[in-house]
Amino acid sequence: MHKNFLYMNNPLDARQLRAFLMLAEHGSFTLAAREMHQSQPAVSQAVKLLEAEVGCRLLDRVGKKVLLTQAGEQFVGRAKKIFSEMADARAEMEELSEWGRGRLRIGASAAACQYILPPVLREFQKQFSKCRLSIEPGDTAEIVEALRENQIDIAVTLEPKHDPDFEFKPLFTDELVFLVNPKHPWAEAGRALRKDIARQQYILYFRNSRTFEFIEDYLRAEDMSIKSVIETGSMSAIKELVKLGLGITILAPWIAREELAKKKLIALPLGRRKLKRQWGLLYWKGRPMGWAEETFVKLCRSGAAQFAARNGLRSHV
Repeated sequence: MHKNFLYMNNPLDARQLRAFLMLAEHGSFTLAAREMHQSQPAVSQAVKLLEAEVGCRLLDRVGKKVLLTQAGEQFVGRAKKIFSEMADARAEMEELSEWGRGRLRIGASAAACQYILPPVLREFQKQFSKCRLSIEPGDTAEIVEALRENQIDIAVTLEPKHDPDFEFKPLFTDELVFLVNPKHPWAEAGRALRKDIARQQYILYFRNSRTFEFIEDYLRAEDMSIKSVIETGSMSAIKELVKLGLGITILAPWIAREELAKKKLIALPLGRRKLKRQWGLLYWKGRPMGWAEETFVKLCRSGAAQFAARNGLRSHV
């Protein structure tokens, strides 16, 4: 097959192909014209144009009978295959137009996948049980790129840097704090000691993440920095390492809600100035949404409001 078939100057005409197939099946211009609800001259003209396009004679007219040439016999199989593919394509498009069918591709951070999305997706699948659902985990920068490359339809993520191509709809705001082992000196003091902040062993989410960027910007504004960092992409691993006393972390309290309730971790403010993040929905600006996307947005907003209420966060819904 020619690799650049999409760029061919003269693609075959479906009406001409249909006229040829009708003649091949019925062997008669009269019967073919009747089947197609067209005049005989119109059918004859369609076949002449098709023969000119493919560059050879496809039919022979013997009296009132129409016979396939050798080229016509070979070409009829191709023509049937083309029409079969067209019928399949139409059937697929009709299926997509049915209520509840289609697909929804969601991008989400690891934290959103684990803590925010499960009840939303459960309710979504009750309403769209036939919808093909896929979740693409990633950090904010990866999600923005996936959205730009049309690999996802909508995302639940931290607010990215401003991009005029995309719309960001806030869901809730959270705050980052120090999380330490109960035996850590800060836990006993009841606060983080500024002079010790730079000397701590930190266990943080990946350095190229939006959260790490927030932390660095915050500390830079406070004329501080952190030097010793263990990076990981797992929130569970971060919490376990901190519980073992191998370092401290900076996370949102809702990520460690259970550990904080059981006093396995202690939360301490970063300082007088709070470090807040905004979570929301990200999608193409001006791009029409389908029923599945609109429903997901509605469920996400409702779910985020409940999530914020449970965790004492400020909701924007």
